[in-house]
Amino acid sequence: MPLGSTAGGRREGVDGRLLALGTLPVAATALTATVAVYLLLVVFGNITDFGTNQKFVQHVLAMDTTFRDKHLMWRAITSTALQNTAYVAIIAWEALSALVLTAATVCWLAALRHGDFTRARRASTLGLVLTLLLFGIGFIAIGGEWFAMWQSKAWNGLDAAIRNITLAGIALIVVQLPSPHWRAAD
Repeated sequence: MPLGSTAGGRREGVDGRLLALGTLPVAATALTATVAVYLLLVVFGNITDFGTNQKFVQHVLAMDTTFRDKHLMWRAITSTALQNTAYVAIIAWEALSALVLTAATVCWLAALRHGDFTRARRASTLGLVLTLLLFGIGFIAIGGEWFAMWQSKAWNGLDAAIRNITLAGIALIVVQLPSPHWRAAD
């Protein structure tokens, strides 16, 4: 049922419409949009200021600011071509996530008006899982552990990765919470 409507299809007054802003679908829309806008800005920044985070990726993969333990340094990637390939892959993954979440936001906005949230929930879930995989596996597991990023004082992105995991994780939980609003209007 569209938000702001009664079971009989009548529109609620101003108070009912204002209260509809406090519903789970509106929260899911806002959180999905927040992650989408954030990722769009990250992608924009990585493209327009390519060199800043390129240096970050190069140092993480080269492991040149870690403890330089001989038992770990064999993991280092010092090839500029491979480092740049990894960086472009990260940007592409961020862009894909951002586009899926932007499309999900559009689906949410349509669903708020028409009442069927299935497509919006599925698109949000896909985009949020892509985000969780990028920052969980890509930054925390591979960057943080495999390339020992946690050892670096200068090139450590674990705090930023945790922030991204937290935001996307909370959004995913809200999208997946049970609600009578999720059912399409009969």
